[in-house]
Amino acid sequence: MLGSTSPSLADLEGSLHPHLAALRSKNPVAWVDSLGGWLVTDRATALAVMRDFSTFTVDDPRFSTTQVMGVSMLSVDGPEHGRHREPFMEPFKSSAVGPQFGDWIATEARRLVEGFKPHGTAELRSALAAPLAVATIIEVLGLVDAEVDEVLAWYRFIGEAIEGINAGRTVDASAQQSLAQLRHHIDEAVQNGNSLLGQAVGTLTQAEIFANAAVMMFGAIETSEGTTASTLLHLLQHPEQLAEVQNDRSLVAAAIDETLRLEPSVTLVDRYATTATELAGMTITQGDLVSVSLAAANRDPAVFDLPDQFDIHRHNLHQHVTFVQGPHRCLGMHLARLETQVALNTVLDLLPGLVFDEPSSTPARGLVFRKPAAVTATWESSTKLQYG
Repeated sequence: MLGSTSPSLADLEGSLHPHLAALRSKNPVAWVDSLGGWLVTDRATALAVMRDFSTFTVDDPRFSTTQVMGVSMLSVDGPEHGRHREPFMEPFKSSAVGPQFGDWIATEARRLVEGFKPHGTAELRSALAAPLAVATIIEVLGLVDAEVDEVLAWYRFIGEAIEGINAGRTVDASAQQSLAQLRHHIDEAVQNGNSLLGQAVGTLTQAEIFANAAVMMFGAIETSEGTTASTLLHLLQHPEQLAEVQNDRSLVAAAIDETLRLEPSVTLVDRYATTATELAGMTITQGDLVSVSLAAANRDPAVFDLPDQFDIHRHNLHQHVTFVQGPHRCLGMHLARLETQVALNTVLDLLPGLVFDEPSSTPARGLVFRKPAAVTATWESSTKLQYG
């Protein structure tokens, strides 16, 4: 075990990539004291762990999401996982999300951007990425009586609770209250029959429907908000690539995938060893926590040349593992891509002359859920031109 050389939680929340690279250079599987388990930092071993649910399972009472939200598709394996996941698969297929939600997302994104366009500057995570992600999942889940601001507040408290579990804390009263309020809205949506959640009635219990809805809501907001904010940040930090995307919108998808690779909004996925086994030469004991660092796997130099660089022309950028591999591959990945694609195109369409406001922006941070706190830009506006 690495003992005192292990990165601290503060290291993993902040500028984590050098610490992950240092671990990988010694061995792709390392014991990390601050996590209380093993950390996988190369892509090949990450894939092996995520695909082998019989040896590395999510079905353990220590699983942080289970402790906060209850048993869901995210916290069971095998046939039970299929029972939880199957009722929700059809609406989230690639062939379904565009026709079903594309126009709605485009209208909402345009409404949000038009709202702050005259100001000539905005912090784009809070003004666009977050409200678009929340409004979209409210629409998708049919939570018609929920307001964006209140859902966003619940999401923040629940996210802090999940991060807290990973850091050794208990679920606090704010998170419990947020979960209760969310439960009320989800139960109401199911009873009113105006939600895709109703497809699970008869297959899942009411508590299971809630847990799965909470997981979908949380995952949808986290993935979309983080991906949209980080994609905007990376393009603003690289104006030459921003200009390329502005002039050739077929590059939007590449910009999103390179962002997903470089800074995934979810950095860790936890598994638990069901039996004693060996992994990359390390002896894993039954019951050990084995965390896969998606952030590290996506910067594995054995797979990605110059892995710390943002490059929309990277030949293998699609080989990132941000949406997980194996049975727990992200259910909402097509919806998340669509939201970020629409958001980015709307910004490029409506905000001419985008310039990065670096002093008012921040890099990504977070132990499990990682995103920039602020992504600020300026642009040409009629107000600026008139009064500038």
